Amino acid sequence: MSYFESFVLALIQGLTEFLPISSSAHLILPSAVLGWEDQGLAFDVAVHVGTLAAVVIYFRKEVVTLLSAWLGSIVKKEHNKESKLAWLIILATIPACVFGLLMKDFIEMYLRSAWVIATTTIVFGLLLWWVDKTAKFEQDEYQATWKQTLFVGFAQAAALIPGTSRSGATITAALYLGFTREAAARFSFLMSIPIIALAGSYLGMKLATSSESIHMGFLSVGVITSFISAYFCIHFFLKLISKMGMTPFVIYRLMLGVGLFAFLMTR
Repeated sequence: MSYFESFVLALIQGLTEFLPISSSAHLILPSAVLGWEDQGLAFDVAVHVGTLAAVVIYFRKEVVTLLSAWLGSIVKKEHNKESKLAWLIILATIPACVFGLLMKDFIEMYLRSAWVIATTTIVFGLLLWWVDKTAKFEQDEYQATWKQTLFVGFAQAAALIPGTSRSGATITAALYLGFTREAAARFSFLMSIPIIALAGSYLGMKLATSSESIHMGFLSVGVITSFISAYFCIHFFLKLISKMGMTPFVIYRLMLGVGLFAFLMTR
């Protein structure tokens, strides 16, 4: 890996982690088209740290409020809308954890292919388009019920299938339930905090038991680039979706999926 490759891969990870366009679909492109080698566990941990820091810092006020309310609900038995949302975020994380533990090997063996990614990129792009066109846009994340939260949580679990997009799946599910676009995005981003933290911790434990060499220069580029790109991605996505909706991302997904199919059929 070169510094240029580490910069490009971290930029891709930071931009695609929070947009509904599938990070896995983009991360296969450098290796498939340019022949780049796998970035390795250490780099995966670095970009997870960068994207996690971005979403935590961007939503720092909400994170502090939710964490304080959650602790208050345990220690002082005080319950309010913030503590409810905190518990719902925890609930939404459970399906992905269970699905990941049970299906990790199956996904790695059978679903992590360019053909699967191209297919899911198109299919879930069309689903996002349909939901965005038919959604009622009536509620925010604080009005969510535990049943609605589990539904979005299972959508997050389904996003473990490469090409689906975690943010795309959770935003699609929330829109289907009647969330506004902004509320669906905020709920998706807040839900990403525990799941990215858990994924990063898992990769970190694997790294600790591996013999992989660590290049601090590449890792620094990965952390900084993924942090900056993810932070600005969250900011502008939240600013723009109320005006432009999901259609531009749907069009992009369709173009990407068709492009992947065209590339695969000419290899």
